[in-house]
Amino acid sequence: MKNKNHSSLVLIDDDLDLLDLLSSFFKQRGFVVYSYPDARIALSEIESKNISVDVVISDLIMPFMSGLEFIKRIREFNSTLPVILMTAEGSLETAVEAISAGAYDFVLKPLHVPQLLISVQRALYLNQIQKENLSFKNLFTENDFMGLKGVIGKSAGFKKAIELAKRVSNSSANIIIFGESGSGKEVVAKAVHELGERKNAPFVAINCSAIPENLLESELFGFAKGAFTGAVGSKIGLFEEANKGTVFLDEIGDLALALQAKLLRVIQEKKIKRIGENTTRDITCRIICATHKDLKKEVEKGNFREDLYFRLNVIPISMPPLRERIEDIIPLSEYFLKKFCLINNVNLKGFSKEALKKLESLPWKGNVRELENAIERAVVLTNKDYVDIDDLPEDPKEVVKSDENKSNDLEHQIFDKSNTMTIDELNKLYIEYVFKKNAYAKEQTAKDLGIDRKTLYRKLKEIEPVANHQH
Repeated sequence: MKNKNHSSLVLIDDDLDLLDLLSSFFKQRGFVVYSYPDARIALSEIESKNISVDVVISDLIMPFMSGLEFIKRIREFNSTLPVILMTAEGSLETAVEAISAGAYDFVLKPLHVPQLLISVQRALYLNQIQKENLSFKNLFTENDFMGLKGVIGKSAGFKKAIELAKRVSNSSANIIIFGESGSGKEVVAKAVHELGERKNAPFVAINCSAIPENLLESELFGFAKGAFTGAVGSKIGLFEEANKGTVFLDEIGDLALALQAKLLRVIQEKKIKRIGENTTRDITCRIICATHKDLKKEVEKGNFREDLYFRLNVIPISMPPLRERIEDIIPLSEYFLKKFCLINNVNLKGFSKEALKKLESLPWKGNVRELENAIERAVVLTNKDYVDIDDLPEDPKEVVKSDENKSNDLEHQIFDKSNTMTIDELNKLYIEYVFKKNAYAKEQTAKDLGIDRKTLYRKLKEIEPVANHQH
């Protein structure tokens, strides 16, 4: 099961009455408390790792070892452990010295214990953030491929794409990345950026299919004050924002023809003009494009400019779908498992053998993005110590079999001699069958049934079992 351990607290003070009071207060609030009247003993226990500690509360002035000396000594082997100092001396100089030595906070005696609790909670939060950052850093370092952090893959197709990205990273040639949605085209674009001379400059990505044409133009090129209603100030576009860096135009195949013409001009002239301005501005960014479409066919259909296609298609890079990269599924799954365990603060042991087999057998039509979403859902919802087969999505092939069984069941209901149905009941049953067969798509269902949408809506309301499934 997923557990969250109680936070542990070390208390250090030579005042035994105060030590007892604070120990009782924090224990009642679920803390694991270790109390020491001598800072030397506490330091030895923490250094030898005999105890696990999240926060330390220490008096400033004590015999044998002061609070300041304790902090200096503990920083020699633990740079992040939060230490809160208590003192009856409230001078500014003492506070500055304590913070300079590495104290997280500085509280005055007589103590306001609820306020001390707030300080402890803040320290815990800070410590947790630091641990997560370190864990994420380690996670990315563990998955270092060709000098790229967090890039995972060992299949031949994946390696070929990344190696080609590396070879062209310092060139000025235009690059277009082909691949299905969710296959990792942006990973390749970032590899071109990170492996080249522009790695310290901005990498700016935008999805051309996700933003309306009028808004996309202003996002790319920027606008001048008063250029249109609502333009109360000027705004730089992404081409300018990515100064000396990279602009990644994802799903370029969905770009409107008018914007295709403007993009062609940008690529040819290396200049842009903000909306509402007459002056041109030089741009220094590299443009990388990607698409899931066959642009040759889009050119033939008249949906994509031929001159732009030839301009972009200097160096094509293909990103294979995940179903053709079976060797990458388990490493990616294990990476996503660690990532989402960290994000959600849970501790899972891994995947069951059955789950691993299922991960490799699923078609993953949504590619890496679908796999990532599936692992995140499994991490959040599983109530076991590991991700099991029933935590993963259903196999579409099994769903088809289930639908076939439902179809057979429909025939059984219609032709069962012991079950006489009225024409009205038969109509409702058939409408329900077609609706489910079309995955609850009303437009296609109405078309298959030869009725208009309004009629379909009315009939669906009459069918109680189906009404519960409407989207």
